[in-house]
Amino acid sequence: MARRLIAAACLVAPFVALLWVPWYASDKPRLAGAPFFYWYQLAWVPGSAVLMAIAYRLTRRTEPADHRPPAHPDPHPGGPA
Repeated sequence: MARRLIAAACLVAPFVALLWVPWYASDKPRLAGAPFFYWYQLAWVPGSAVLMAIAYRLTRRTEPADHRPPAHPDPHPGGPA
């Protein structure tokens, strides 16, 4: 249950951070000459990807080794006929 809540927080964080525009609608601080308004939004692009990867890892089902489907043997072990 805690893993799902953390995953949900990872997915909601970019929306909350970017939808509240008055929080980041400013010119300073600048980064490489770009106003805060622009580089803050661009920083969320890789940040969102990282958070989505974390959410995926937290919600991914892992199967025990005993329940994995068996590997299919090669129907032509000698190669092409």
